[in-house]
Amino acid sequence: MGSPELIESLVAPAVEAAGYRLVRLRLLGAKRKTLQVMAERADGQMDVEDCAKLSRHISEILDAADPITDDYDLEVSSPGIDRPLTAPEDYARFAGHMARLELFSAINGRKRLKGVVIGLDKEDVLVDVTGREGKGSERLRLPFHEIAEAKLVLTDKLIEESLKARDLQSKDKT
Repeated sequence: MGSPELIESLVAPAVEAAGYRLVRLRLLGAKRKTLQVMAERADGQMDVEDCAKLSRHISEILDAADPITDDYDLEVSSPGIDRPLTAPEDYARFAGHMARLELFSAINGRKRLKGVVIGLDKEDVLVDVTGREGKGSERLRLPFHEIAEAKLVLTDKLIEESLKARDLQSKDKT
């Protein structure tokens, strides 16, 4: 079984060459493996046709290199509206939106945080974190490498912006 790093070293350039940005790659499962590939176009969108096209492209690469010796399923998808935040630029792009973050090490006694993403300052992510029991908030400066996982929280504001972006995209196609 190839390591996730080896698989990503094959898949990431293939995703980019096909005109997409790799958002996340995960190899899951014990008995039957699933290779999850989350990607998006440069405009942040990803539709069913994009997923099918990218799936065929990745399959060709993986079939040729054969890094996964066991049986597996390839799952190519959009990151969705309440997407994971996996790269530093995601924090600049989604400034003003609510996110849940899990840290590798506790800060102020907390490893799980929820707050509004303020943006990026060099290598640090700025977040206005909601206090415990919803009381107040404080601005935290989190080194990007200390964030284990982060994901946008589905809010009315996020849905509204996503719909506007989709509407603009569909108008550009006509």
